[in-house]
Amino acid sequence: MSDINKFVSFVREQYKTDQFIPLHEPRFRGNEKEYLLDTIDSTFVSSVGAYVDRFEGMMQDITGASKAIAVVNGTASLQVALRLVGVQAGDEVLTQALTFIATANAIAYNQASPIFLDVDLDTMGLSPQAVSEFLDQFGELRDDGCYNKSTGKRISACMPMHTFGFPVHMDELMLICKKWHIPVVEDAAESLGSYYKGKHTGTIGAVGGFSFNGNKVVTCGGGGALVTNNIELGVHAKYLTTTAKRPHPYEFFHDEFGYNYRMPNLNAALACAQLESLNGFLADKRDLAAEYTEFFSGSGVKFRQELPDTKANYWLMCVELENRAAREEFLKDSNANGIMTRPIWQLMYRLPMYQHCQKDSQTNAAFLEDRIVNIPSSVR
Repeated sequence: MSDINKFVSFVREQYKTDQFIPLHEPRFRGNEKEYLLDTIDSTFVSSVGAYVDRFEGMMQDITGASKAIAVVNGTASLQVALRLVGVQAGDEVLTQALTFIATANAIAYNQASPIFLDVDLDTMGLSPQAVSEFLDQFGELRDDGCYNKSTGKRISACMPMHTFGFPVHMDELMLICKKWHIPVVEDAAESLGSYYKGKHTGTIGAVGGFSFNGNKVVTCGGGGALVTNNIELGVHAKYLTTTAKRPHPYEFFHDEFGYNYRMPNLNAALACAQLESLNGFLADKRDLAAEYTEFFSGSGVKFRQELPDTKANYWLMCVELENRAAREEFLKDSNANGIMTRPIWQLMYRLPMYQHCQKDSQTNAAFLEDRIVNIPSSVR
C-alpha cells in the first residue's frame, strides 16, 4: 500500500501499544491458572483425567458433533482421521497445495500421496470445480472405490482445508465426492468457530480435525481434536489414539497398530478454560475485522471477508495485494516497523518432499501465493 505509516499507526491504535505487535498471540484471561493448579493437585497430569473428558464434551457442544476425541495436536487429528476413512499405504488423497504443511504431512504419515488440486479465489480453499475436472479426466470407479487412471492407485479420501477459518464450498464438494465414492476429511485446524450454512466446519465430512496450537483462536499450548457424527468412527478414533489397547484391569494387549496420541490432562485443563472464553474471543475478532474492513476500504488493498452463508472465525486476517512486488514491499515495511505480517504458505509442490506429486494447473493458488499477507489478528 502507498502509505505504510497509516497502517502501522492504525494497528498500534487497535492494540494500544508502541511495542512489537505479533501476528497472533494467545490471551489467558479466564480460569487457566485455576484449572492448571487443580490438575497438578489431582496428580492426573497425563492422558487420563477429568479435564480430558470435559474438553471432549465441550467440543461436542461447540461443534454439534456426535463425538469428539482429544489428541496431542492438529496434525495427529488429521493423520488418524484419514486412517479412519480407509486411507492405506500406496493410496492417494485429493487436497490443496495452498495450505500449511501439516495437511500434506498427515497424508504422507499414512504412507499415501497427496494430489494437489487448485483452490477457489473466494475461499482460498479446495475448489470443487478443480476436484470435478480432475476426476472427470483421471477418475475411474471400480467395485472397491475410485482409482486414478494415470497412476493406477486408489483415491481413498479428499481433504479440503478451511484456510484461515474461511469455509470451503462444502455442498458442492460433498456432492462431487459422493458421486465418486470418495470420503471427505475436513482439515478444520484453523476454523474453530467457523460455520458453513449453519453447520460447524469439521462436521460436514466424515471426520474433521482441529488444532489448539499456541497461535490458534484458543490454545492449550499443543493439542488437537477429531470430531465426527459417526459414533462408530469416533469410538475407533479414541481406541487408536490410546495405543489400541484392549480394556483390562492390568494386562497390556494391543490388537491394532495404534498411536500414543491422547491429549494430556494438563493441556486439556488449559483448553477447557480457553473454550470458556471462545465466544468473547470470536466477538472481538469480528469487531477487529470490521475495523480492518473500514480501514482498507478505498485503499486498493483487498481485506478478505467471509462469504454469504458462512461465518468465519477470522483466525488470521489477511489482505490481498496487487502483485508479488507489492506483497514484498508491504511485508518488508510493516515488519521493519514492528508490525508482524507474514506471507501465505509456499505451495506444497514447491517443497522437495512433494515435488513428485501430481497436480493440476494451480492457477488460483499461484495467484494467491503471490498476493496474500496475514496481518495482526490477536484478540485485543
